[in-house]
Amino acid sequence: MTTYDLVVIGTGPGGYVCAIRAAQLGMKVAVVEKRKTHGGTCLNVGCIPSKALLHASELFEEAGHEFAHLGIQVGKPKLDLPAMMKHKQDVIDGNVGGIQFLFKKNKIDVVHGTGSIVAKGIVGVALEDGTNSVIETRNIVIATGSDVARLPGVEIDEKIVVSSTGALELDKVPGKLIVVGAGVIGLELGSVWRRLGAEVTVVEYLDRILPGMDLDSCKQYQRMLGKQGVAFELGMKVTGVATAKKGAKVTIEPAAGGEAKTLEADVVLVAIGRVPYTEGLGLEAVGVVKDARGRIEINDHFQTAVQGIYAIGDVVRGAMLAHKAEDEGVAVAEILAGQHGHVNYDVIPGVVYTQPEFAAVGKTEEDLKAAGIDYAVGKFPFSANGRAKAMRKSDGFVKVLACKATDRVLGVHIVGAGAGEMIHEAAVLMEFGGSAEDLARTCHAHPTMSEAIKEAAMAVDKRPIHM
Repeated sequence: MTTYDLVVIGTGPGGYVCAIRAAQLGMKVAVVEKRKTHGGTCLNVGCIPSKALLHASELFEEAGHEFAHLGIQVGKPKLDLPAMMKHKQDVIDGNVGGIQFLFKKNKIDVVHGTGSIVAKGIVGVALEDGTNSVIETRNIVIATGSDVARLPGVEIDEKIVVSSTGALELDKVPGKLIVVGAGVIGLELGSVWRRLGAEVTVVEYLDRILPGMDLDSCKQYQRMLGKQGVAFELGMKVTGVATAKKGAKVTIEPAAGGEAKTLEADVVLVAIGRVPYTEGLGLEAVGVVKDARGRIEINDHFQTAVQGIYAIGDVVRGAMLAHKAEDEGVAVAEILAGQHGHVNYDVIPGVVYTQPEFAAVGKTEEDLKAAGIDYAVGKFPFSANGRAKAMRKSDGFVKVLACKATDRVLGVHIVGAGAGEMIHEAAVLMEFGGSAEDLARTCHAHPTMSEAIKEAAMAVDKRPIHM
C-alpha cells in the first residue's frame, strides 16, 4: 500500500489548491472527492455559475435599457433562458475540467468517493461502486467546505422553495421571487432574476443588509438596489412558508414583535448563510474538536487537536470565502514542507457581484469604533469620475479609512462598476502597510475608474481635486 505524505478530503478551492501546492513542494499527494467533478460548491453550484448568470443578465439588461443611450439601436432583447443556462454549464465544465488537468499535471492521485478519518493517518473512502478503500498518509487536510443553512420549519424542495443551488437551475423566470436573507448570495441571485424580469423582494431579519460590511456604505448601496426595483423588508423574520403547486405564501412579522403579514411568491430563495460541512467525517471518534458553531478548532498552523490532521476553508473560523480557503491551502502545504506559510486575515477582500459591485477589504467604521481607533475618512463619488460618466456607470463611490495617528490605510470600501477588480489595489497597499498618502501620490492612468481610489485617498487629507 502506498503511504502518502498528504491526503486532502475535498477538492473545492481550498482543497485542490492545497493539493497542488503540496505536490509542487515535492510531496506525494492524493485527494478524495465525493462529487463526480472537482471544484466543490464554488465551481459547481456557487461562485462560478452565479457569475456566469450575473454577467449574462447584466448584458441582457444593458441591451434593453442602456444601449439606446449610447446610440445603439437593437430593439427589445429577447431572453433565451435555456441558452443562458447552457452558457453557465459550459463555464462550469471548462473550470472543473481544468482542475482535473492540474491534478494530472502535478501527479496527484484522485479517489472519487466519500472520505472519512478512520484513525490518525488513515482515511477511509466509500467508493462509488459500493466498496470501501483505505488510504495511509502522514498528514490529512480536511477541506470539505460548507452546506446551505436551513430555515427551521421550511423544507427546501429546489422547485418552489430553493437554495442557491436551485436558484441557479430555474427553468423559467419567476413572476415574483422572495429572497430570505440579505447577504451576498441572496443579493446576487436576486439581482440575476430581477434583471431577467422577476419582481424581487428581500426579507432580512436584521435592520440592514450585508451584516459585517461597512454600514454607511451598505445604506447607500441598498438605495441603489432599490432604484433598480429590488424591494426590501428589513427587520422582519419569516415565520412560515406554505407551498402549493404554483407558488408559495410567506408569512413574515417584525423581528422585534408585531403584526404578521403574508407575501405571495412563485419562488422562495432561502439564502440565510452556510454552515460547515463535517457530517460523516468521523471527527469525534478520532478526537478532532469543534466549536459551538460546528467549526473545526485549529491552532495558528491549521492543525486540529490531533497531530497530523489539519483543516482549512469553510470548516474553520473566518470568512467563508473561496480565496480565503485557497490562501489557507497554500499556507498549510508550505507549513507541512517546513516553510512559514501564513494568511493575513486583515487583508481578505470581499465582493458582492451585483451591478454596481460592492467590494471591501480591511476594517469597517464599526470595527474601528469598537476598537477605539481614531480614524479619518476619505470619500470620492464615481459621479465625479470622467471614465465612469463616459460609460454611464457613475453610481457609487470609494471610501478610504486611515489611522489618524499614522495615516496607515485600515480599510477600503468601493461601490461601483468593476469594484471587485479595483479593490486589489487597496489590498496590495495594505499588505505593505501603506498609507493614504502613499496611495494619493501614486500616479493613476487617466481616464480610469481607479482614479476615484486616488481621489478618495487624497480626500483623507481633505484635498481631492475633482470634488
